[in-house]
Amino acid sequence: MIRHVVMWRLHDFADGHDKAANALRVKAALENLAGKIDGLLRVEVGINQLEGAQAFDVVLNADLRDWAALEGYQKHPLHQGVIALLNLVRKERVVVDWEIM
Repeated sequence: MIRHVVMWRLHDFADGHDKAANALRVKAALENLAGKIDGLLRVEVGINQLEGAQAFDVVLNADLRDWAALEGYQKHPLHQGVIALLNLVRKERVVVDWEIM
């Protein structure tokens, strides 16, 4: 199984919404992927509640069946739609992927 963790810092205002509203939009879009992409086993999305210089605004913690499922997830049209939203509202992104034995 592959654990896929992504964190985003969002712009204070983007795409006609403030950061809090965009965080909710991103969370809903990511959670909407659950059960719709083959090999995507679990989706958990959190919105940061504490401010700080090192804080990110939104985090995705997802489990995928294997590396091929992660590749398929990244190319899937529904996921590409989420990426389109994120490209409008994010200013920074970090990711870590690892295999859970």
